[in-house]
Amino acid sequence: MTFAELCAMKCEPLKGAHNALRREQIDEWLTALSGWQLAPDASHLRKNFKFRDFAGALAFVNALGWVAERENHHPDLELGWGRCQVRFSTHDVGGISRNDFICAAKTEALLNS
Repeated sequence: MTFAELCAMKCEPLKGAHNALRREQIDEWLTALSGWQLAPDASHLRKNFKFRDFAGALAFVNALGWVAERENHHPDLELGWGRCQVRFSTHDVGGISRNDFICAAKTEALLNS
């Protein structure tokens, strides 16, 4: 899966463990996302973003909130002065799904546009 392919996809409602990605697939798809990592316990994807100040970090969070609402797939966010940690997981599948990768790519696209 490429970054462009992930950005072009739309999230769909997913339920059940059969929609969770296998570790091999997660590792492969992570190569399309610069700086994103799988948490040590494999429970979520995450990335730390740095900004010049609080206003920049807050603007990013607000833009990401709009994307999350449009995709109906919402991250866990930790906002601080000049920083934001973004974490994606799919609670309804009990792990990582393709929706997490779609939204991680769209998060990256916010900063590249």
